[in-house]
Amino acid sequence: MRDASRLLALAALLSLQPCTVAVHGGGARVVARRPPTVMRASAASSKGFGAPAKRAPKRAAERPPPRPAAAQVRRVRKGQLSPMRVVPAHIPRPDYAATGSPGYRRPVIPWDIEAKGPEAIAGMRAACALARDVLDAAGKAIAPGLRLDEIDRIVHEETIARGAYPSTLNYHGYPKSVCTSVNEIVCHGIPDDNVLHEGDIVNVDVTCYYGGYHGDLSETFAVGRVDAQGRRLVRVTHDAWQAAIAICAPGVPYKAIGAAIEEVVAPSGFSIVRGFVGHGIGHAFHMPPNVVHHRNDDRNGEMAVGHTFTIEPMVNERAVAVTEWDDKWTIATADGGRSAQFEHTLLIVPGGVEVLTLRTPNSQPAWWEEL
Repeated sequence: MRDASRLLALAALLSLQPCTVAVHGGGARVVARRPPTVMRASAASSKGFGAPAKRAPKRAAERPPPRPAAAQVRRVRKGQLSPMRVVPAHIPRPDYAATGSPGYRRPVIPWDIEAKGPEAIAGMRAACALARDVLDAAGKAIAPGLRLDEIDRIVHEETIARGAYPSTLNYHGYPKSVCTSVNEIVCHGIPDDNVLHEGDIVNVDVTCYYGGYHGDLSETFAVGRVDAQGRRLVRVTHDAWQAAIAICAPGVPYKAIGAAIEEVVAPSGFSIVRGFVGHGIGHAFHMPPNVVHHRNDDRNGEMAVGHTFTIEPMVNERAVAVTEWDDKWTIATADGGRSAQFEHTLLIVPGGVEVLTLRTPNSQPAWWEEL
């Protein structure tokens, strides 16, 4: 009887539909992308050779959801880059600013995760609040006809005006102060002289180094009117991201994040990008743990009070496979389908999670909530 009860409970859980989860910070103002997430595994692709073994056809109820139909969306082409922007000498900068090579070395044990004390937490809150303000300034400019390089200029100038350093600039040689990923660009898009067009979606990924700490976040913006399929992609990505944030608390294994995201994405027919992860963050841009965004059995430890990390799932409109451009940064979907992403920096607190990069009254309207 006990086994039968368990089976009935499991069946009930599987029948539930994914829902939107709103995440709010507690207590006083909960404020507080990284660019290039270098903690990359192999790009996702099909494996194996030869014809698959024949199997009995599945019943209709067991078949996976169909892939969304292709939308007629313009493909992105590589443009011309402007010179790397200069940061005034008086602004404190991370150790890689001059050389491009971070001095931080990751611990050998993947679950050796830094638990920050009060001083470091205060520093993270300040850096993340600043990064939120910078992203909001960039978001207000998004419109058809805007050059991607203009987004870089806005982010750069808004960052240095606040006495901060744009963390992506010269990180492992990355040439710009922000990542701008349009349509089929999954992540690490380099701002160039290309312009935004009506109907595009663009992810703007901002990280700021301030007071010795990095604050990291991103949002996907609509450029004018976006078609229904593109809006649904963004909404599903947003809801999956929020569902993952909602489970965060002391004692929760990091691998649970991927399962929470997949529960929302799987029924949609969209696909979760493999090989690019969220990450710990603090005095270094990328630290343990690696935060995997799909169902996994990785041994990355459990959340504990004082942990700071990002959750930043990338969801593709169609197939999961991606390709890398010859600039060694830009990652695009292999089939030209669009990709969406959201990112927050989070702090584990007693009893739950604080969203350090939470939206403020000055943020652009959350257009995905109207979808």
